[in-house]
Amino acid sequence: MRTIRINEDGFTGLEAAIVLIAFVVVAAVFSYVVLGAGFFTTQKSQEVVHTGVSQTSSSVEVVGNVYGYTSASQTITYIRFDLGLTAGGSPVDMSKTVMTYSKSDSSEPNYLDYKSDLSTSNTWIVSSTNNGNAGSLLERGEMFTVIARVSGTEGLAANEQMRLEIKPPAGSVLGLKRTAPPQLDKVNVLY
Repeated sequence: MRTIRINEDGFTGLEAAIVLIAFVVVAAVFSYVVLGAGFFTTQKSQEVVHTGVSQTSSSVEVVGNVYGYTSASQTITYIRFDLGLTAGGSPVDMSKTVMTYSKSDSSEPNYLDYKSDLSTSNTWIVSSTNNGNAGSLLERGEMFTVIARVSGTEGLAANEQMRLEIKPPAGSVLGLKRTAPPQLDKVNVLY
């Protein structure tokens, strides 16, 4: 009678192939997950960079001097300056811009309202538009002349310091820190 021998040499190669295929599949799934997470992180980083650039690129700047006009109370109650966009800046809607005014001795800033006229205190207007249309959108190449009226009690006396902050809807805040001259005239350059 013949004995049947069991030869397991073929099964060892087959088992090794199955294990190798399993490792390859697991590695492929793992690499897909790692690459997906990497792409997601890269996309989020890109969004953050684009948001940061768009927020800083829509800044405004003062073009020229800042002037103060005195009132009957011999304090500066009107402040005039020209605004333009910074280099490469995107347009700014001035009707949505927020301004605050404070003096060096006052603790709380006064919010100035955007209006069509200066009939009341704590208001500001765009009095003229240079090189552009008559809308409230400050665009590249345009310059807006802004006049702010502060209340009589918050008016600027001689040698007094003031701070005017201009906050566009998107972008960085522009802070104007100026001092009134020692002798006030009808029109004064704030330095």
